[in-house]
Amino acid sequence: MQDIDLDLTYKEEEWKEVMNTLEKQFEKQPDLQSIIFLVGHRTLGKLQTKFTKEQKQDLIHVGVCTLLSKANYYTYLTDDDDGWPHFEYNREMPKLNNEQQEQLLKKMIIEYFKNL
Repeated sequence: MQDIDLDLTYKEEEWKEVMNTLEKQFEKQPDLQSIIFLVGHRTLGKLQTKFTKEQKQDLIHVGVCTLLSKANYYTYLTDDDDGWPHFEYNREMPKLNNEQQEQLLKKMIIEYFKNL
């Protein structure tokens, strides 16, 4: 595996701040997947609250793509006829193992919520 030149570090205090804010808003502490789902739902921009299992998986994918697009891992292409965003994976970026991807997602989530 090649070395990764990305800065995957984030401040634990900032992560806890995001978690505390979301816990206050939703009255329970979310896990990483729930936060990614929330980002995907916000990106979709529909007021819809009921989703099929497949749509929930798609929202998680949209959330991951939205977050990792800020680190150049994905590029937004367009919305389809139903308003769902589509992204393209940037194959030139170094591969991440699961731990590295989780760290990068947390870092991008912190940035995402700072910019709301």
